[in-house]
Amino acid sequence: MSQDCVLTPVAFIHTEFRAKFGIPRQAGLAEELRGKIVFEPAYRVDEALRGLEGFSHIWLIWGFSENRDRGWTPTVRPPRLGGNTRLGVFATRSPFRPNGLGLSCVRLVGMQKEDGRGTCLLVAGADLMDGTPIYDIKPYLPYADCRTEAVGGFAPEMPDRLEVLIPPELEAAIPEDRRPALTAVLAQDPRPPYQEDSERVYGMSFAGLEIRFRVEGRRLTVLAVD
Repeated sequence: MSQDCVLTPVAFIHTEFRAKFGIPRQAGLAEELRGKIVFEPAYRVDEALRGLEGFSHIWLIWGFSENRDRGWTPTVRPPRLGGNTRLGVFATRSPFRPNGLGLSCVRLVGMQKEDGRGTCLLVAGADLMDGTPIYDIKPYLPYADCRTEAVGGFAPEMPDRLEVLIPPELEAAIPEDRRPALTAVLAQDPRPPYQEDSERVYGMSFAGLEIRFRVEGRRLTVLAVD
């Protein structure tokens, strides 16, 4: 008789995103983003990380913690297709899945010891919200994980990026070390693909700041930084 598997977080990731809006739709699209993985006390064992420093990228298996009580449906409407076309959930990366698991490949920037936290992993390009539970970490193997002949289905190419305009007086309100990451995130066009109202003002939380912006054509203009 089979028995349900109980998943326990081995770590939690800390990122610049306190809310879902604005998070890149795939890992690696905004390489400038930085995140820190902090292990739970039971897993703060350096021996468990021995050899990881030899890999440039790692896989994160994580949980869609914000959707835990939303359930799932056999079909979903991918934003990439305008939100009007339904596809099977197993043909998409929708967060509304039977088991609510996500998979992301991120770059391992470094490993550092911190008082009270043990060894933490510093990563780049993560598409996760702050506080997301990490259930497992595995090394990325180029010879096995990179398939150059792969076909991308309904999402064969990365969407075009927007031109991002941040007026100098607003740029000064953004910490200098956060500006490249914010610009990269905004260039991904955080709006739902089916919203094209050039007069609408959108708000996004990033690195403790509230960013308000408007999009006209292929240009995104930041209107306020609070």
